[in-house]
Amino acid sequence: MVARTRFDDNECPVARSVDAIGDWWSLLIVRDAFDGSRRFGEFQRSLGVAKNILTARLRTFVDGGILASVPASDGSAYREYVLTPKGEALFPVIVALRQWGEANSFAPGEPHSELLDRREGRRLRGLEVLSADGRPLRPDETEVHKVSAG
Repeated sequence: MVARTRFDDNECPVARSVDAIGDWWSLLIVRDAFDGSRRFGEFQRSLGVAKNILTARLRTFVDGGILASVPASDGSAYREYVLTPKGEALFPVIVALRQWGEANSFAPGEPHSELLDRREGRRLRGLEVLSADGRPLRPDETEVHKVSAG
């Protein structure tokens, strides 16, 4: 079996993010947590993922502070997984992936899910990358700058 490459000490924030949440099961677990899944069985039924893979991903998320394992809200002996503030900070990532998928992964008129503003009942505005003064930015209008230690 090939050893997994780790990026937890890499200088690139994208590499470290991928290290924490980069595989498809992990992103789908986070999506389901935002959609209200809390119990192991709910995640397993929704995703159809093997129990050993789900167990490993949930453990990684708990260890990484993305999910917390808490007593079941109904008082039963079960445990539930809830997003921590660190996990909730992934919301724009999930929305960006969803919006990209809506725009690029479906044929015109093909059925798909969509994310709605619960209060207004309408689709969300597309996410944009904005400058500090509010201007929309294209990729060629940005550059990576290394932050030095100290």
